[in-house]
Amino acid sequence: MTKFSANLGLLWSDRPLPDAIRAAKVAGFDAVECHWPYEASADDVIAALRETGLEMLSLNTRRGDVAAGDNGLAALPSREQDARAVIDEAIAYAARIGAGNVHVMAGYAHGEDAERTFLANLGYAATQAASRGITVLIEPLNSYDVPGYFLSTTSQAAAIISTIGADNLKLLFDCYHVQLMEGDLTHKLAKLMPIIGHIQFAAVPDRGPPDHGEIAYEHIFRVVAELGYDAPLGAEYKPMLATEATLDWLKSYRGI
Repeated sequence: MTKFSANLGLLWSDRPLPDAIRAAKVAGFDAVECHWPYEASADDVIAALRETGLEMLSLNTRRGDVAAGDNGLAALPSREQDARAVIDEAIAYAARIGAGNVHVMAGYAHGEDAERTFLANLGYAATQAASRGITVLIEPLNSYDVPGYFLSTTSQAAAIISTIGADNLKLLFDCYHVQLMEGDLTHKLAKLMPIIGHIQFAAVPDRGPPDHGEIAYEHIFRVVAELGYDAPLGAEYKPMLATEATLDWLKSYRGI
């Protein structure tokens, strides 16, 4: 039976994180994940996770100075100190609340200096995370929604993961982003499964719930199950309506 995680960066995003965790439990999700939980007390998050019995799968490093245009720091050549500070913060917070994955955000950058910087910061992150039993994730983001983001394709991510060679550095495979940039989800999932650490999904092209659009998620979820992936799949979509009004898909896809 397919299991699902609610990404609380988009679902129930109008509520404090502990309340969003409780809402996900009531709705029937098997786990939760988030974007930037740092304004929430770790103690309050832990209490909500214990109360609901849900696991927090992942969280992101801070983006940096969002008002100044930052969307991640790890590939920015002049910001190594800032990048490692937010990496340390994310690993510490994840360890505190029992989250197994930290997504290290690359940011807006390009070129060889950016690649060297990203490799160095990811190597640092993987080393720091390993001592806490945490996996570092990197996620290609599509160039339509996030133009100029350093990491945009699965082949680029796979090459970085191979170069660093850390067992706890994995690919965050977001079906929405991959479909927009590359397509061919079935074959890419099969090819990349050995390095995939988490899978997310949303409808294409509107990033809504997975019950419409150009991706046949009933097929994709069946492929994922046949490939032996049994961790919860992350619902990271824009609800458009109140989140509870967008969850008809949850029951229909759970039995896959």
